[in-house]
Amino acid sequence: MLQNKKTQAAIITIFLILLIDQLLKIYIKMNFKIGDEIHFTNWFQFHFIENKGMAFGLELEGVWGKIILSIFRIFASAAIFYFFIYKSIKANQHIGFIICMSAIFAGAVGNILDSLYFGLIFSESTPFQIATLFPKGGGYAPILQGKVVDMIYFPLWEGYLPHWIPFFGGKFFAFFDAIFNIADSAITCSVIALLLFQTTFFPSKNNEDTNTHQQEMATE
Repeated sequence: MLQNKKTQAAIITIFLILLIDQLLKIYIKMNFKIGDEIHFTNWFQFHFIENKGMAFGLELEGVWGKIILSIFRIFASAAIFYFFIYKSIKANQHIGFIICMSAIFAGAVGNILDSLYFGLIFSESTPFQIATLFPKGGGYAPILQGKVVDMIYFPLWEGYLPHWIPFFGGKFFAFFDAIFNIADSAITCSVIALLLFQTTFFPSKNNEDTNTHQQEMATE
């Protein structure tokens, strides 16, 4: 029964993250030109960009570089699902750990989907033109060659650094200037949660013995 609840939690986590991630990306593609912005507050904005590869714009050069990167992502995601979700459910691991790994898996798959099919169903987004869905001449790229859509921007602070700071003094600095998406957020937040709650997710042997003893005492 407990394993069923953990399985349901994993499925719901994966489904919700993928649904929100893909719907938001499709909305951005169909309503924004490259570089378009919406300012919700001074520190929370949508700013539409695309990248060809890994996080923060890193990429492998050329068509084959993109294909290799996409295949690597697929195998890495499959490994995460099998070893850290399926195996963890079977081993009755902490539900928080399973949810975090499910979110990491969903984040990885969310960006894989951009590469997989966005190039097939959309025309290219440019600074001058909004992409169209299912263009007559076909999409802007073949399978596994699509670009990853990013839009979330948190410029918490922007300004010029004091001149007394070594090397960087007087230069313009923005924190936080990375632009990312829901899939990236799911991965980052889950990794942070794993670090913060590792003692909860992986209790020591002494704690396990104490908890088991307390449970036995409660049932007597």
